[in-house]
Amino acid sequence: MKTVRSAPVKVSSKTPTGIAGFDEITGGGLPQGRTTLLTGGPGSGKTIFALQFLVHGARECGEPGIFVAFEETSGRIVTNAETFGWKLTELQPKTLMFLDAQPLPDLVQSGDFDLGGMLAALEAQVRTMGARRIVFDALDMVISLLPDAAAQRREIYRLHEWLLAREVTAIITLKAGSDENGSLSRQPFGFMQFMVDCAVVLKHGVVLGVSQRSLRVQKYRGSGFDEDEAPFLIGRHGFEVIVARAIGRVDTQVTNERVSSGIKRLDTMLGGGYYRGASVLITGFSGTAKTTLSGAFAEAACQRGEHTLFVSFDSDCSEVIRNLASVGIRLDRFVKNGRLRMLSARTIAGSAEVYLARIKALAKEHGARCLVIDPVSTWSKPGSDLSAQSVAERLIDWSKGGGTTLVCTRLLDEMSGPVEGESPLQASTVVDTWIHLNYLVQAGERNRGLSIIKSRGTAHSNQVRELILSDAGVTLADAYTAGGEVLMGTLRWEKERAEAAAHEVAEVAGKLKRVRLDAEEAELEVRLKSLQVELEAKQAEKALLIRSTQSHEGELSRGRTRMRELRGADAAKPVGKEDSP
Repeated sequence: MKTVRSAPVKVSSKTPTGIAGFDEITGGGLPQGRTTLLTGGPGSGKTIFALQFLVHGARECGEPGIFVAFEETSGRIVTNAETFGWKLTELQPKTLMFLDAQPLPDLVQSGDFDLGGMLAALEAQVRTMGARRIVFDALDMVISLLPDAAAQRREIYRLHEWLLAREVTAIITLKAGSDENGSLSRQPFGFMQFMVDCAVVLKHGVVLGVSQRSLRVQKYRGSGFDEDEAPFLIGRHGFEVIVARAIGRVDTQVTNERVSSGIKRLDTMLGGGYYRGASVLITGFSGTAKTTLSGAFAEAACQRGEHTLFVSFDSDCSEVIRNLASVGIRLDRFVKNGRLRMLSARTIAGSAEVYLARIKALAKEHGARCLVIDPVSTWSKPGSDLSAQSVAERLIDWSKGGGTTLVCTRLLDEMSGPVEGESPLQASTVVDTWIHLNYLVQAGERNRGLSIIKSRGTAHSNQVRELILSDAGVTLADAYTAGGEVLMGTLRWEKERAEAAAHEVAEVAGKLKRVRLDAEEAELEVRLKSLQVELEAKQAEKALLIRSTQSHEGELSRGRTRMRELRGADAAKPVGKEDSP
């Protein structure tokens, strides 16, 4: 085997694939100028991945590409890819060329062939197009026809040397084995995993009757990468890898803006409503009005003029609209004017990843600022519980990243605990606000209670309020306790009536007592006035008596004075001498 001498290529240089999520996992894409091995079972998406890699290079990166098909014909591949909207015919043949290389029957029978002729023809095409990307799809279809392992190794090394010499970024797809890890270790050409610079494994299986797809980067020389399995989807626009928040992503903008829950008294309990862009979880057993609270929020959002997406897993959209109208929540008008888009999740089939991808696409298409999912606990049924938990966390992270206010409901198991229970979907740990609804059975009645278990960043109420539904709307009653017990329903009504009657009796008794006291006060005032008049008369009589006594005493005093004066004059005359006439 001759030694390959080619110009050194930095493995750290990356070629973007254009596949959402995959470039984040690998830190930029596939190793530039090197070969990537893509393995997977039937229907795992190998051809779609490789073809999307070429389309992105031709359209967005100015890098022409060649697709070498060893299994399907180019016509069938182009026809199958039309559903993704890639418009391959516009790219052919200048920036994207298909080469049919299916082995002929006579070659299959003789087993005496090599890849030299194909590579020679490919060489001319690479130079003509200036191709920088190339895909060899289902190479194992040809290699497996060679007579022995030595011949297989020879042709694989021939291809690898050819690729290194041209410094093109290449993908080779192979069918994986049937073992659990989907590896090639048991196949004759499994050594290719050690030869290439990057190896990617695609898995497609069924868990609890639900299709599950996942991807794992097995190796990547000279670069760091995410080593964990990542779920992926084959959607309307092709291959999409689902990843969590990437390291280094800018945190979301935090705001103090509040949005209404649609119930005024609940807004008061929350200190003004939900935060804009917050995630809200409403939990409860069946029939506790989780959908009603969600509908109230959606109506309030539409009244503010905000586009809202309402996803229902339990009922058809028309049923939800009808049922909510019975408690005064009118959603049909907003559906008609386009502000509200309602989706019955029964129309979506597949795993929780499929649900998430479809919801994200619809929310983006609708321009939704508010999103309702009723209930999100449905995701724990299809597929694994771990996958459902991961999907719920990514949903919350995605909504925060886009500033979308998210309200989710979660159905609790009747046989579980009173609040959190044993549900595998523990989304309550990552949400911002958690509202719990429950039943309180008293006096043969089942009444609804609402409590706020947590609401980050708000001084929320810790009281249990009765949730009252009527044709006039939805409201919360004030907390009412008697003897240390919260009363609801008929017991509360009877207690309130008894207290109202007692208050009425006390009020009447108070009025009668006030009348009696007023009469007694008036009587006392009359008596006081009479006594005042009598007192004034006595005082006048006394004054008159005092004046009369003083006058009499004055007369006597003056009379005595006159008598003394007179007596003094008589004593001054001579004795026996008379006055002359």
